[in-house]
Amino acid sequence: MTGTADEWGDAARRWLRGRVGRPVLVAAVVLYGLSSLRPYAKDHIGIDNEVVVRAARTLLDGGSPYADKRFLYLPGAVFAAVPETFLSERVLYYAVPPVTGVLVAAGAVLALRIFGVPADSRMAAATAVGLAFFLPFQSLVCLGNWTAASVVAFPAALLLAGRGRWSAAGVVVGATIALKPMLVPVLLLFVFARRWRGLAWAVGVPMAVSLVAAAAMPSPSLFFTRTLPFLLHGQDAYARPYDASWSAVLPRIGVPHLPALALAALAGAVVLGCAWVRWEGRGGSDLRDGRGWGDELRVVECASLLMLAAFVVARPSFLNYALVVMPSLAASAVVPEAAARSVWFWMALVPELGGVPWPGLDSAERHAFKDIVMFGGVAAVLAVTAWRRRAWEKGIVTQSNHGYSLYNGLESRVADSEVPTPK
Repeated sequence: MTGTADEWGDAARRWLRGRVGRPVLVAAVVLYGLSSLRPYAKDHIGIDNEVVVRAARTLLDGGSPYADKRFLYLPGAVFAAVPETFLSERVLYYAVPPVTGVLVAAGAVLALRIFGVPADSRMAAATAVGLAFFLPFQSLVCLGNWTAASVVAFPAALLLAGRGRWSAAGVVVGATIALKPMLVPVLLLFVFARRWRGLAWAVGVPMAVSLVAAAAMPSPSLFFTRTLPFLLHGQDAYARPYDASWSAVLPRIGVPHLPALALAALAGAVVLGCAWVRWEGRGGSDLRDGRGWGDELRVVECASLLMLAAFVVARPSFLNYALVVMPSLAASAVVPEAAARSVWFWMALVPELGGVPWPGLDSAERHAFKDIVMFGGVAAVLAVTAWRRRAWEKGIVTQSNHGYSLYNGLESRVADSEVPTPK
């Protein structure tokens, strides 16, 4: 039975990695493109990008960008947005959604490349269709949120790290943090891996950019006296209903504030601990032309756990943040030992399918109740998989319907798939 299951798994991987027919690929790309243009049906789009552009215009007029409490990014983002100030509001209205869609598509292609999946494969076509119906994607293209930079940088950095290029990965992470500090949790990945040079790049680049940018703007201290306190308090009543962090959602269902904070901290600590367990564990056993994808799988799942730990605890935690980790996790499904192989991984994403009605939860103010299921569910699947893999690797004695047995399935599969090296 095990051999049959493995054969089915091998066939599925080959099928997913195989080239898809051109009509199907074109149809998937068209569907994705149409979903990127969905915001045109709204009166006001690109709201989050508008905040950054407004901050850049304030700077050019001689004011401090941090006078606006809703500008929450680091100083480098102000100068990155300056080119947009030369474009009219009408141009930005039509340009922001497709540009955001292109950035997400680039991130998805990079996520696929982590595991050697071609951009014209069946997996790529399925990813395009899945993103088209994924509510976090629709939210991102509508808001024009600068999370899109992290959606590209996260798989790009993991692609480099998985191939041993940690310094380059640090530069990518650091440059993205300079725009928006979304990927700060990924710094722990460099600590786990003891890649101190890569960590130095990841920390040094945003520090240098921020210091230079702050020196070129008036009243940069407002970031510490006005912006940072506003951000640490979870913003205000305008943003709070959209916040899917535990400390924001639990009080809305009757949990007192302090117990909610404690539960969020505990859940975040557990997920963080599982990230360390995942890093210490073995990777997958899939081989392709004598090359394993174990290192890449370990990097992706560990980094995703670090990000999900932050989404559980940090405030705010918005719907579109899911796009940072989901493409890479979904692409990992081509590796046998991946957590994304679990049906529960995909079940956690069901509430985020566009067009599926959820009575009482469809309003924007109540959407956070679905978002917390997605973040918590995916984190739970990754955490449980990490612990089970650890048990397999240690050969823990387990009880089954056939009595007690020493289950060392993972190691045996890896040993069976090893390719002898030429003498």
